[in-house]
Amino acid sequence: MGRVIVQQWISADGFVAGPGGEGDVFAAVRDFSASETHNLALLESVDEVLLGRRTYEIFVAFWPSAGDEPMAQLVNSMPKTVCSTSLTQAPWGEHAPARIVPDAVKHVREQRAGDTIVWGSVRLMRSLLAAGEVGELELFVAPIALGAGTPLLGSGDRPVPLQVVETESWPADVIRIRYAVGKPG
Repeated sequence: MGRVIVQQWISADGFVAGPGGEGDVFAAVRDFSASETHNLALLESVDEVLLGRRTYEIFVAFWPSAGDEPMAQLVNSMPKTVCSTSLTQAPWGEHAPARIVPDAVKHVREQRAGDTIVWGSVRLMRSLLAAGEVGELELFVAPIALGAGTPLLGSGDRPVPLQVVETESWPADVIRIRYAVGKPG
């Protein structure tokens, strides 16, 4: 049975986006090379990228034409699924289009042959965590405290037990933390 791996960039004080959006977190990172190297190795064992609609729209505007980015070829060639009830198609530039599913929890329960990675997609991540469908949560902690923004979990979300599996310090003061995810309380 495959794993669902959620990967999030996050501020040191727990926000996945600041008042100005996700760019507030990314602006604090001077060097993404370690995350790119890590993801290139990780993606070799991943069978699918699962995205929410908004993250899909951000990614499709960037990745299909990002030929000089180290991860572009792999990201563009991987199977992708978008969870959306409003999209009818999900093209990916010159590459194979993404598949669309209306229910992420049902999709991952049926799609358990290989590993799935979820990037960004906060609402999608929260629904998968609440349903107990996430096996690993990998946080890339950016060197900034934002003080406000979008937290990892929403105010009404149940606590999610985590167990540290691995930590790593990267250049540019980024910390990678990989957690095993328990069932929500």
